[in-house]
Amino acid sequence: MAYFRPKRLLDRRTVLKGLLGGAAVGVSLPLLDVFLNDNGTALADGTALPRRFGTWIWGNGVIPERWFPTETGRGFAMSPELTPFATAGLAQDITIVSGMKVFGENLEAHFAGPAGLLAGHPLAVNGQQTFSSPSVDVVVREAVGGATRFRSIEAGVQRGVRSFSVNGPNNDNPVESNPIALYRRIFGEGFTLPGEEPIIDPRWALRRSVLSAVQDDITRLESRLGSHDRARVDQHLTNVRELELQLLRLEEDPPDLAACMMAQTPLMEYPDVNGREQMFAKHRAVADILTYALACDQTRVFSVMFSGPVSNIWYPNTTMEHHNLTHNEPGDQPQVDGILTSIMDQLAYFVGKLASVQEGDGRLLDNMVCLGTTDCSRGRDHSIENYPLLLAGSACNKIKMGLHHRGNGENASQVILSLIRAMGINAGDWGVGAARTTTGLSAIEV
Repeated sequence: MAYFRPKRLLDRRTVLKGLLGGAAVGVSLPLLDVFLNDNGTALADGTALPRRFGTWIWGNGVIPERWFPTETGRGFAMSPELTPFATAGLAQDITIVSGMKVFGENLEAHFAGPAGLLAGHPLAVNGQQTFSSPSVDVVVREAVGGATRFRSIEAGVQRGVRSFSVNGPNNDNPVESNPIALYRRIFGEGFTLPGEEPIIDPRWALRRSVLSAVQDDITRLESRLGSHDRARVDQHLTNVRELELQLLRLEEDPPDLAACMMAQTPLMEYPDVNGREQMFAKHRAVADILTYALACDQTRVFSVMFSGPVSNIWYPNTTMEHHNLTHNEPGDQPQVDGILTSIMDQLAYFVGKLASVQEGDGRLLDNMVCLGTTDCSRGRDHSIENYPLLLAGSACNKIKMGLHHRGNGENASQVILSLIRAMGINAGDWGVGAARTTTGLSAIEV
């Protein structure tokens, strides 16, 4: 789409100035065409629009014959459990990858698959449900997360859900599954809309000074510590640096992005209804919050744990909890099928929300990629072959959309490596042992 743009005489930080009641006032301009390049794909100075990465995970697998499409290639017909994407008009905004296998031994049901896929490593210790290496979102965060106020945001929906965003063994990134707490963290103290002057709390400067002093003292002590203590100190210093970076971002002007606005305040509480958690209402609130956190460039990396492994959420119109149904419902498991269709409806809501936000010459969704996946393939037998993989967003035209690619037992790590490289990260490989690959999945790459 071509745009006429007048000669650039304006700076992207241009503010309309005037007097109101004798006091100076300023109004920020949105991300106008005049601030962009001729194609609307970058800022006028050549700076690329922000590229984002995320994961969206649900527990207990799928019913493969109901989740995977039967047709391949472009223009494929949606499967029954993926119908919500067609209903929402999002068929061209997702890609499905089937037939891929998570390589490695499946010794811990519901956890071996996510560890092999999301971290490319087996679990740290068999029988323990902890990853042995950082998850893919953390790898991406370390490369691109330093430019924003939050290096990453980990959100959840199920109450008390555990994170698959992992720094290393027994070091998960905590999940915030309370929508109002998530909202306050992002849009509360320290959040500034474009055009607003940041409110600098003097305590922040004092806090930074104290942190710097502590860091200096600990650095001097490192030579006197053993290896275990040095590792603990290193983790502490990493946390200190992240906090200092957040304080620095609070003092900077916010990004002048036209789509930036505060999300609607969620409810204070989402009480159970008939003893059942309000998963769908909570997720819609979380999706709205994350969408505007991304639009306001508060973060470029996120993870959503919709429901956890072995999740026993009791969904509407079911006779028992989700995990129990996957093992105990007979036949074609219509109740499990209904649950999975409802979960995909929630993912489609999030993708649709991201697609609704205009950014430059495209949409927020076009400038990111989100991996939707689960903790196994068929929930009944915990298999990790034919692993469910759904991609939403092309990462600035790096990943093909509107496609169903069916593999033939290839390494699922290829998909992860393609996503990492789509984020502009020059990664040579992904995974270890049987899960290691040096090649991405060319079928989904542009």
